[in-house]
Amino acid sequence: MDGKARRQEIIRLLSRTSGPISGSSLSGMLGVSRQVIVQDIALLRTEHPILATAQGYLLHVPPTRSWRRAYLVKHSHEEIYDELATIVALGGYVLDVIVEHDVYGELRADLNLSTPADVERFCRLLAESSSGPLFPISDGVHLHTVEAASEAVLEQIEAALRNSGYLLEPSCVSSRT
Repeated sequence: MDGKARRQEIIRLLSRTSGPISGSSLSGMLGVSRQVIVQDIALLRTEHPILATAQGYLLHVPPTRSWRRAYLVKHSHEEIYDELATIVALGGYVLDVIVEHDVYGELRADLNLSTPADVERFCRLLAESSSGPLFPISDGVHLHTVEAASEAVLEQIEAALRNSGYLLEPSCVSSRT
């Protein structure tokens, strides 16, 4: 494989993954030294938004989500999957979960869930954890910040959460990000 074809393959590999790929992994996949990969990445960065992280290289794709809304919800532990799967199935990106603690105040955890696979992975990790979800400390009441491509998508998500009985009150005002 010549250098041009190899660099095209690097871009293809980076564009098909959601996480970083290490230089060592790329060198193994492409049958070249790690130093060749470093040189290829340097050349590619002149034309592509490649980020170098401690875990490897990422192709930076700016988000197309430009609307954000917060939803105040309440549900049981058994309904976590349904709530999150509903949001992402409609095109939402669940940024976080926020609960109010009577001593510590607001507690926030990043979720960053945008696909059904993300929701599956999160729920599996939650089931395997000895800690459990955050919302029991607030009697099941919690807030999710959700991003979407349009305000119409956020309206659909709100309607679905309301129909499922999860939404406690109308959502916070939408804003463009």
